[in-house]
Amino acid sequence: MFGVVFPGKSSALDASRFMQVDPTHWLLDLNGLVGTAYEQIAEMCIFLVNEVVLPADAALAVYVQAPGSSWEYRGAVSNARPSAVLPLVWPQPATAVPQLPAPGVPQPVSGQIGISVEPLTSLPAMDVGNLKKGEDFARRVAENLFNFMQSFCQNDKLVVSPDIIDQWFLKFQEKSRRDPEYITRMAAGA
Repeated sequence: MFGVVFPGKSSALDASRFMQVDPTHWLLDLNGLVGTAYEQIAEMCIFLVNEVVLPADAALAVYVQAPGSSWEYRGAVSNARPSAVLPLVWPQPATAVPQLPAPGVPQPVSGQIGISVEPLTSLPAMDVGNLKKGEDFARRVAENLFNFMQSFCQNDKLVVSPDIIDQWFLKFQEKSRRDPEYITRMAAGA
């Protein structure tokens, strides 16, 4: 019904590599691919196999789960969008004792990816992974601006010129020109 590729980490994997929990749910424990270093899998390409067509009102939804965390939605494919590259953005592992899994589903020791056939109308329109990635990047840029502005503090008061944003942006551009990987590292959280 579907295949996946983890760019830079795997060749194409078909649905048979996933454990089929029931007729509409599949589960892939990443322990077999990367051990407990599941966070190395940053994105996933999922595609429908040509011979199989989903019902017109259905989609294959993609979810991720870190050990002990809840399942989080990351995106979907459908007949209208037969393939997608989805950022996985792993949830933080829970520090509390996780709930027992459903019968027949092993307790994860690594990240897991779940695939589910669901009605299109029940799924968010936007890929949540892309949204979270954008929010994280915006937070890092704002922190960079805040740190720059702190250099203008005098006696615990912020004293800045009206062109502070222009000054910061010029400095940001200079860093980006000197180090082409600067923005990529910032976006990745490094």
